[in-house]
Amino acid sequence: MIKTPYHEGEQAVQKQAGEGRPGWGSPMFEGDLLPGFGPYLLRQRMLFLGAADSSGALWSSLVTGDPGFAAPLDDQTVVLSSLPVPGDPLADAFGTTTDIGLLALEPHTTSRVRINGVARRENDTLRIRTEQVLGNCPKYLQVRVPVADGPAAGPGPARTGVDLTPEQERWIRGADTFFIASRAEGYGADSSHRGGDPGFVSVAGPRKLVWPDYFGNSFYMTLGNLQLNPNCGLLFLDWETGSTLQLSGKARIDWDEDHRAAVPGALRMCEFDIEQVVQIDGATRLRWSFAGPSPYNPPAAEGP
Repeated sequence: MIKTPYHEGEQAVQKQAGEGRPGWGSPMFEGDLLPGFGPYLLRQRMLFLGAADSSGALWSSLVTGDPGFAAPLDDQTVVLSSLPVPGDPLADAFGTTTDIGLLALEPHTTSRVRINGVARRENDTLRIRTEQVLGNCPKYLQVRVPVADGPAAGPGPARTGVDLTPEQERWIRGADTFFIASRAEGYGADSSHRGGDPGFVSVAGPRKLVWPDYFGNSFYMTLGNLQLNPNCGLLFLDWETGSTLQLSGKARIDWDEDHRAAVPGALRMCEFDIEQVVQIDGATRLRWSFAGPSPYNPPAAEGP
């Protein structure tokens, strides 16, 4: 990752949005795990990874395990003892040193920590060197509480395609959260989330999604990467069954005021063209019960 006092993509988006200032965004953050972040990681059972596969396609992946599977070794090293499940597009990644974004998120405490850096697989572990570490606010995090784990049957086979099925379209229309992986050459990868009321993601067709971008922290770490590289990966998690729906494709920031005018809270829109689809039923044993929406959620727009 290039260490500069600016991120070219973030600065371009901030200028267009009329927000931020020179150096505002990812350059503000160093790679050290701050006090409290180590214990936070140690108690996690769920992490979201963002990285590219061997073809260069970007994916957002879920990794789960028992508490302690994400272990800080020092101020800039984290080792994961769990890897993406078989069939996940990143299951065989990280054979060489690879840019990675990592998101630790607790739905029951509405807290999250983001770690960006590089990773390499060592036998059955993933060793991450941290280059940017930050805690994020609870905006658009829905409250969910963990319930008893599901059966230990293991993940089902990966179902792949290039179009969404009608069932997958319904899944997305009912989602209140998804995870997004992005990367820009020289600036590294990032893993983040987007949330809103069910229906905030519109299915514009079997190969196209649209969602609003709401007010955040003005860092624009995701949109800044997309400004430079439209390739990205999305992950939708079925919190009640542990199934995952992963999409890889290209995203575009839509600044047209008319397009966002009918969408409450939207500052701009994002359009996503799907290139690959992977669904894994029972990808994790973890189960969660919905406890309430984020108080920051604008109402979802009426749509398809």
